[in-house]
Amino acid sequence: MKDSQVRIRIPIHHPKEHRQASLAEEGSGSIATSLQKIKLMQQQPDTRGTLSGGVKPNRRITAMPSAVNSVDTALTIAGAAVHDTRAASPLQVPLPHLRPSAGRAPRWGNRRPWLPFAAMAGVLVLAMAVPALMAWPRQTAQPVPPSSRTAAPAAPSVTAKGETPVTRLPGVPPIPAVPAAPTRSVPVAAEPDVRVYVTSTGRTETLPLEQYIVGVVAAEMPPSFEGEALKAQAIAARTFIARRLLADDTSGAPAGADVTDTVKHQAYISKAKLTREWGHSGKSAELAKIQQAVRDTKDTIMVYEGKPITASFFSTSNGYTENSEDVWAKAVPYLRSVSSPWDKQLAPRYTETVTLSRQSVFDRLGLSRTAIAASTGGGRMPEIRILSKTEGHRIKKIEVGGSIFTGPEIRNKLGLRSAEFTWKAEGDLIAITTYGYGHGVGMSQWGANGMAKEGHTATQILLHYYTGISFAQASRILS
Repeated sequence: MKDSQVRIRIPIHHPKEHRQASLAEEGSGSIATSLQKIKLMQQQPDTRGTLSGGVKPNRRITAMPSAVNSVDTALTIAGAAVHDTRAASPLQVPLPHLRPSAGRAPRWGNRRPWLPFAAMAGVLVLAMAVPALMAWPRQTAQPVPPSSRTAAPAAPSVTAKGETPVTRLPGVPPIPAVPAAPTRSVPVAAEPDVRVYVTSTGRTETLPLEQYIVGVVAAEMPPSFEGEALKAQAIAARTFIARRLLADDTSGAPAGADVTDTVKHQAYISKAKLTREWGHSGKSAELAKIQQAVRDTKDTIMVYEGKPITASFFSTSNGYTENSEDVWAKAVPYLRSVSSPWDKQLAPRYTETVTLSRQSVFDRLGLSRTAIAASTGGGRMPEIRILSKTEGHRIKKIEVGGSIFTGPEIRNKLGLRSAEFTWKAEGDLIAITTYGYGHGVGMSQWGANGMAKEGHTATQILLHYYTGISFAQASRILS
């Protein structure tokens, strides 16, 4: 029945009234009074226990537990605030409407509503940082070679005075101030050997390249020449053999040899002969001079477009050098005709006259008497007529007894010193005067000596006689 329902009156403090009472008490300036009131309120009987007797409350008291819990929470916080001696301001009780419901502990704290958002932000940052950390470059540990596994540990690096230690990022190796030396030194290319066929003994000598150059310079150029001329000769000789070694060219040499010791390749004096005939016969100073020139130019060669050149040379020019195509029928860009006026002034055999019989001339040129008689109208003297000359002022084309020859052909067949010559018939003899000595292509040795006497260096000498060349190291080219 509605009238028989038991009504229970429980004193409930309204939050607003409680707040006003607390503020009024605090306003009096006595903290002790507030404490006494709190104790009195705590001594009141717990009305929440009466609800367990099986009486079913009506709807008008459904908000009672919440209100009671709010009061208890307020008292607890107030008590904690009293004991917090760090607070410099008067006791302030938090507002009840900002607290959680009764029976539930605060999740994030009533004074830090930003914590949920900070946590979410931290999760997002971590989610983005994990892939970046996984992709971060790492310095992989190098395997230790078996021979060094028992080696002593490296001493820790010491920072020099005045230097600030640099903070390194994880996984990034430090950058050394000075480039570190390679773990293994790069092996230096071994000096190549040269196999020389010695015609006097019929045997092949094998010796290091630089020692071979000493023998070539001693055989090819007088030791009395200027030092810069000897250096130029050493570079030319080294370039000549380097080109053959690079191309594996053994043409003109017996099997098992790279070159011979004749002018067919390069003249050469063996080490034993140099020691025997130069070192013990008053020429030790000359030998030392040649050896010094070779040491000063060690490993240096001439190149054109990165390749060793055909470093041809000869003894004496007629005042000019020759274009290669006028001698060997092949144009070479660095073997061009240049002037060489020093030869005429210095070379002791700049001109030379040889006398040949008419019959000797016929035989050497392969001309028959019948052909010569027909071409000369039955005369005794064959007709000789120059048809053209080269840029180096040597004979290019010449007609002898009705047959046409080149200047180099006449020189080779008649054994002349040069392709520039004049002739004079004297009875049954022919006197032929030559100018210069050699084929005329490349460097003139007497011209090089003349340039050295004027103060030119070996480099300047070679750049004059070999057009457009540069210099390189033989070891790198041959390796």
